[in-house]
Amino acid sequence: MTVIALAGGLGAPGVTTAAMALLMTWPMPQDHRVVLAEADPDGGAILPGALQGTLDNSHGLRNLAVASRQGQLSEAFWRQLVDVTDAGSRDRLVLPGLYDPAHASAMEPVWRPLAALFTGIEAHGHDVIVDLGRRGAFGPSGVLAQSADVVLVVARSTLRSLQSAQVRLEALRESLGGTTELGMLLVDEGPFSKEEVRKHLGVGVTAVLPWRPKEAAVLSDGAEQPRRFESGELMRSARSAAVRIQELVAVRRTRLAPPAGPVGGRVVTGAR
Repeated sequence: MTVIALAGGLGAPGVTTAAMALLMTWPMPQDHRVVLAEADPDGGAILPGALQGTLDNSHGLRNLAVASRQGQLSEAFWRQLVDVTDAGSRDRLVLPGLYDPAHASAMEPVWRPLAALFTGIEAHGHDVIVDLGRRGAFGPSGVLAQSADVVLVVARSTLRSLQSAQVRLEALRESLGGTTELGMLLVDEGPFSKEEVRKHLGVGVTAVLPWRPKEAAVLSDGAEQPRRFESGELMRSARSAAVRIQELVAVRRTRLAPPAGPVGGRVVTGAR
């Protein structure tokens, strides 16, 4: 199981849309679940966007601040998750974000125990995708990035977006300290190829999503699905991205695993 964090820069690079695309295409072995947590201190977008306001603000991140003060964070977490599958299978779940950025200060003591919860629920067969938005990878909520297996900076392949991503990448290299895999998820809107991005920013492009505004609007704003949406280019690319991300997690865990050693005549290995 794994924890993936997506972070953005200035403008609207598409962090939440990319996170939703990964949520809906994440490989799902039997008895497996995936949770998308909106952890952007500036507020969440899924409730009024992809879910079209069909739920009120009774579910979401803010409720965890109250529960944490009462020592009930773990129990409350599961009650705040929203099923986004048509079949009600509860295998693709969303933790809605803050509906008012003013509530971000109340979350400051919650980020660290929430990060521990995210890394701990893999024992229950859950992967976690964390939408950190523009500011969430830094400050008090930065612990969510630091405890992730992989942090991906989302940017469009335009000069303005890539310049903003460069600043974020430099700051993340310092804060992550090399223990978390760092990469980019590129939205292919502009003229720069992933090889050019890798060369100039000094970080690998883990995956590329196509610039498809009509398909993206389904995920960002709950727009009506175009024909063959599930088999369209955006979702196909998201499926490939999910596989590539899982491969990156495997590389990271192999790198951090304790060296093999003989125990009672047998060779054993360990991993997180």
